[in-house]
Amino acid sequence: MRKIQSMISTASPDFRTYDAHNRRILTEFREKQEAARHSRKQRDLDRLEKQGKMRPRERIEMLLDPGTPFLELSSLAANMAYDGGSPSASSIVGIGVVSGREVMIRADDPTIKGGAWYPLTIKKIVRALDIAIENRLPVIHLCDSAGGFLQLQSDLFPDKFMGGRIFRNQSILSKMGVKQLALVFGHCTAGGAYIPGLSDYNVIVRGTGAVFLGGPPLVKAATGEEVSVEELGGADMHTSVSGSCDYPASSEAEAIHIGREIVAQWERPKKWDCQRETPEDPAYDPDELYGIIPDDIKKHFDMREVIARMVDGSRFHEYQPNYGTTLICGFAHIWGYKVGILANNGVLFNDSSLKGAHFMELCNQNNTPLVFLQNITGYMIGREYERRGITKDGAKMIMAQSCSHVPKFTVMCNGSFGAGNYGMCGRAFDGRFMFCWPNHQIGVMGGDQAANTLAEVKINQMKRNGGVVDEAEVQKLWEETRSAYQEQLSAYYSTSQLWDDGIIDPVDTRNALGVSISASLNAPLGDPGYGVFRF
Repeated sequence: MRKIQSMISTASPDFRTYDAHNRRILTEFREKQEAARHSRKQRDLDRLEKQGKMRPRERIEMLLDPGTPFLELSSLAANMAYDGGSPSASSIVGIGVVSGREVMIRADDPTIKGGAWYPLTIKKIVRALDIAIENRLPVIHLCDSAGGFLQLQSDLFPDKFMGGRIFRNQSILSKMGVKQLALVFGHCTAGGAYIPGLSDYNVIVRGTGAVFLGGPPLVKAATGEEVSVEELGGADMHTSVSGSCDYPASSEAEAIHIGREIVAQWERPKKWDCQRETPEDPAYDPDELYGIIPDDIKKHFDMREVIARMVDGSRFHEYQPNYGTTLICGFAHIWGYKVGILANNGVLFNDSSLKGAHFMELCNQNNTPLVFLQNITGYMIGREYERRGITKDGAKMIMAQSCSHVPKFTVMCNGSFGAGNYGMCGRAFDGRFMFCWPNHQIGVMGGDQAANTLAEVKINQMKRNGGVVDEAEVQKLWEETRSAYQEQLSAYYSTSQLWDDGIIDPVDTRNALGVSISASLNAPLGDPGYGVFRF
């Protein structure tokens, strides 16, 4: 593969302007992330200390193998929900290495309302278990939750992808032979009791851990029976009488030690044979990404410059470089793993759509994972392009992408608008992982386009009704529409709703993809085949 020849001048005025702009954005992102991870009310921290409990991130740190990476997912989930009352959706989720095994770790956060589950907490847990199913990753549950946040119970319980989906996914993992371990540090109440109950192994801490369908107050209200926490669901009762728990532990540290011993007994999965070479760092400094990404989402930049700062040795074998030039396709290595990359360099035309579809077929034929780098305004529209068959050519690209049997990974590098999101493996298309950069925007269309479209509709309506156009009313509609759109287009809104697996610093993209690709190799390839291509 040839080394990409960068055309970037780090001394240019544009580079310096973009660099300063993106570093300001990164500062805001890091502040938000730091607050979501660590900013808690002192009374909640004091309560945890009084109970003799560690903070959830301390538990995770002790659980992980020293010196190994931890890829945290959706750290800013719920950042724009519940008036900020559920940082990180009251849950920590990520992929790490425990006793030499890649695992999914999900931890309740008892520093937020006793670890109560909000609707987005459940969505985050379900997503974590979906990832575990897709990638055959063992799961370690760090349990310490007061149960569902009852004020929002209608959004927690009854529907398909609400609370019950957690336990359905646990059951599916068990059926697949994928191991689960629950470490019970606090209460597992109501539905939460099924997490250790559906795990292959569980460990419970004396004095603080408890598992019961209904706690003492509910038992008294329902039956009149007065019973203590320990009698009802404590460690000694469950490990010596009910058999619902396997191992008692005298402290959280001992529970984690026992957990690591359990994981060490698990078989190491045989990964499928992805082509791999010795990893090497990019030839260009990844920090230069800050000076490459423009300060305005409408400004063009060459995605080859992004690829050059992401892949091994900055080497890239570009496929059909002179055809369908608004879509860059080619082969590279990330962490030594061979991947096929599709990167937007403009709107998708007929030729770029056909090129993308064909390239994905090649990658599927060669069992090469796909990486999508999105910066897309959509497919080209207009009479000429409809006559050329842009709809059916775009459909070919969507078909090839949807039916790919190799793992898919998506990074939202800038904009993601319209049906281009679909062809480039948006959230609806079951990519293994999706990350976005802090500058990212996503929507059916941009804010200005939406405002202009609705303003035009309003003007036509006024003309039909009376023939007089109220310019002030039209302008008000335009401003309100644009303002609402701009908020909903932001990366923070997207990640708050868990439309992605987290915002990441652009310079961390290579490592995020490396961990994700490695994890994906634990699952066998899907079944090959496609539906009907319209020619």
